[in-house]
Amino acid sequence: MTVESTAARKPRRSSKRTSAARTPQSSEPELVQLLTPEGERVEHPDYTIDLTADELRGLYRDMVLTRRFDAEATALQRQGELGLWASLLGQEAAQIGSGRALRDDDYVFPTYREHGVAWCRGVDPTNLLGMFRGVNHGGWDPNTNNFHLYTIVIGSQTLHATGYAMGVAKDGADSAVIAYFGDGASSQGDVAEAFTFSAVYNAPVVFFCQNNQWAISEPTEKQTRVPLYQRAQGFGFPGVRVDGNDVLACLAVTKSALERARRGEGPTLVEAFTYRMGAHTTSDDPTKYRADEERVSWEAKDPILRLRTYLELQELADEAFFTALDEESEALGKRVREAVRAMPDPDRMAIFDHAYADGNPLVDEERAQFAAYQASFAEEGN
Repeated sequence: MTVESTAARKPRRSSKRTSAARTPQSSEPELVQLLTPEGERVEHPDYTIDLTADELRGLYRDMVLTRRFDAEATALQRQGELGLWASLLGQEAAQIGSGRALRDDDYVFPTYREHGVAWCRGVDPTNLLGMFRGVNHGGWDPNTNNFHLYTIVIGSQTLHATGYAMGVAKDGADSAVIAYFGDGASSQGDVAEAFTFSAVYNAPVVFFCQNNQWAISEPTEKQTRVPLYQRAQGFGFPGVRVDGNDVLACLAVTKSALERARRGEGPTLVEAFTYRMGAHTTSDDPTKYRADEERVSWEAKDPILRLRTYLELQELADEAFFTALDEESEALGKRVREAVRAMPDPDRMAIFDHAYADGNPLVDEERAQFAAYQASFAEEGN
C-alpha cells in the first residue's frame, strides 16, 4: 500500500504542496526538502519518494529507538559506566534516512557518531557501548554487516571508503560505498584527497556529510566560505544539500546518489544540513560557545516530531502504535543498561602495554605514576 492509496480507505486532511526548494533562512542556499517542520509533504522537481504506511512507520520507529538508545548511553556515561559518548541527538533523520537507502551489499564507512546507521545495518547497540567502555574495539565483524568499525581519526575513513570503492569498481560489482563525516572533517586533508581520488577514478562512493554546524566549538562559517556541498564542484562531481532533519528527503537524496554510483557515474557529495542538539561528546559543554536561542530554534525542526505530525495528519498511525513503540523503547533502554552493567571493567593498565614493542623508560614511568594514582583511591576508601 502506498501513502497515496490510503485516501481510498479514509478521508484525510491534505498536506501536500509544491515547492521547488525550501531554505531554513532566506540567506541560506536551497536544500532538498520533502517534509516540512510542520509535517507537510512538499514536492521537489528532482527528488521524490513513495513509501507505504508500514515503511513510514518503520522510519519513525528507527528514529525513536535510536534516540532512546542514544539517551541511555549518555546516561550511562554520566553514571561512570562509559568513558565517553558521542551523541547523535537531533541527527536521527540524516542517519536513518541515509541508512535505509542502502542495499545489503553496499558498504559503510562511519565515523564515531553513526549509531543510527549502525542500527540500520543490524549492529547490536551493546557492541557500540563496549567500545566506549573500553572492553572491545567494536565487537562486530565489519564484513558481516558491511559496516566498518568506528573511526576516531577525523576524516581518514573517506580515504578508506574511496579505496574500497575503487576496488568494487575493478571487481565489476554494482554495489556502492558510503562514507560518513562531519562538517569539521571537511577541513581535513584526507577528505580533499578522497575527493580527488574518487573523482579521477570515478569511484562508486557517496560522501555523506552531516553538517551539524559545530565542529566541537568551531562554527561552520569559520571553516568554509561557501556551503559545503558546493566544494564538490571543484573536484568535478555533483554536490547536493538536503534538509538533514527530513528523513524522507535524506532517504530520497541518498538513494539517488547511490544509484548514480552503481551506474558508474562516480561520486556524489551529500550535505545533510542538520544540528547537533547536544554536546560534541560527553566531555564537551556547548553552553560555553553557543546560545540557547539557537538550540530552541532547531527544536522546532525536530526530525522525529515532524514525522509523527505527518503520520497523525494522514492517519497512518494510531495511538496504539505510539504506545507500543514507547514500551519497545523502554525495553531497549533496559536491555542496553543491563548489558553494559554486566560488562567487565576495562583493564586500566593495558594502555601502556603496546605503546612500544620493546618498552620505553618514559612509558614505564607513566605506568608507575598511573598505578600509584589508581591505588590512591583504594587507600581513600579504607
